[in-house]
Amino acid sequence: MGGITYPLLSDFYPHGEVAELYGVLRDDGRSERAIFVIDKQGTIRYVDIHDIDEQPNNDDLFKVLAELEPELTALWESTHLIDDPQPEPEADVVLYCTPWCPACRRARAFFKEQDIPYIEIDVSRDRAAADRVKGWANGYQTTPTINIKGKIIVNFNKKEVQEALGLKQIADY
Repeated sequence: MGGITYPLLSDFYPHGEVAELYGVLRDDGRSERAIFVIDKQGTIRYVDIHDIDEQPNNDDLFKVLAELEPELTALWESTHLIDDPQPEPEADVVLYCTPWCPACRRARAFFKEQDIPYIEIDVSRDRAAADRVKGWANGYQTTPTINIKGKIIVNFNKKEVQEALGLKQIADY
């Protein structure tokens, strides 16, 4: 989510302990994608639970955070949103991403390795671009989303990207 200056918790070790306490750990040991916003007094103020493959809507989360600490949210928005969003640029390859997305880093590296020019749009800064991505990705702000000559590829799939670009497929070993 980038630029966040308050504590976040991710349930890595011991695996599943927090997810189990909050009731979102499945019997098979996997967790649902769950967001809990807890205020400074320890009260749960927001719960959003999705299947692990679904991307939650960050706009809803930011509304809750704005209620808790309006001054921090106003500062975040003033430094992270473009006031005058631009229409999609005309380019053969447009990469919609965020600075912190691991799959976005892989897509950037692939385009650089293949010497493929692309234009990058940070959806965390441009709400119009984020809405465009949501329209292509069934309402989710999935990154990266790539527009290659009008073919939309949601998430980085090297084989699909190679096909869309007309490249010889290179096997991953």
